[in-house]
Amino acid sequence: MPSPSQDPRPTIHVPGTTSHTIAPRAGHSHEGTLRYLKAGTGAPLVLLHTVRTQAEHYRDLIPLIADRYTVYALDLPGMGYSEIVPEASYDEPAMRAGVERLLTELDLHDVTLVGESMGAVLALTTAADLPERVRRVVAVNTYDFNGGIARSSLLARVVVSGVLAPGVGPVIAGVEPKPALRAILQGGLGDKNALREDYVDELLQVGRRPGYPTVARAVYQNLPSLIAARSRYPEVKAPIHLVYGEKDWSRPSDRQANKQLLPAADFTQVPKAGHFIALERPDVLADLLNSVA
Repeated sequence: MPSPSQDPRPTIHVPGTTSHTIAPRAGHSHEGTLRYLKAGTGAPLVLLHTVRTQAEHYRDLIPLIADRYTVYALDLPGMGYSEIVPEASYDEPAMRAGVERLLTELDLHDVTLVGESMGAVLALTTAADLPERVRRVVAVNTYDFNGGIARSSLLARVVVSGVLAPGVGPVIAGVEPKPALRAILQGGLGDKNALREDYVDELLQVGRRPGYPTVARAVYQNLPSLIAARSRYPEVKAPIHLVYGEKDWSRPSDRQANKQLLPAADFTQVPKAGHFIALERPDVLADLLNSVA
């Protein structure tokens, strides 16, 4: 298995960022090296990306908030350029452990946790685990409902069903034509033009890393653990802001269920936006974050 240093280099550079790593802890055989981007000055803010993406998902948001925050954009375990460890778990607790490593290894306090999709779930559960380190949570389009990305389109349903199928699933997970990936991601956007070609190319490069299809399949398989994590949301002591795109894959009933689960949370719905608000409306997130910096 190639080490992180042998992996291809990212094809996208986010202005103002530097790339860093966190080594696995001694005695934790299923941990790998984590990679993150860092930028800016101010109180710490941690960005957690979506299913099938990476730290560069926030390429347009980071420059908008780096004057107010020290930004840490994490590649979740096995994703982006974080190390792929054979037989590692990619359920919600395992991915949350990666987020908690970032906060504890860097000894971050007074943290604003911002996550989109899967990252939103992890932001909430990390805040539940580490209340003494977390200042607030901004959870964007929480990925905690039945179907997940399969709600994106018929193509997404076919692809995800194939990836999850016994026997042929690992083979299908390793075949990712550019038009298919583009179409699935555009299914999460109100403005299809917000998906830039160089970002699709970057995601495809990461998808060719040895072992990555296994990671992708495991993440899809573990959607039930993200749904189950909703039970942790009421444990969060920090203020919470729930943000949804009007055209997100979640249904109004899903959003209402989380509003009822978190009655004290602020709630914003972004008109015409889809699941990937960081791609199509980074200005909305930046305004929300900078107003409370």
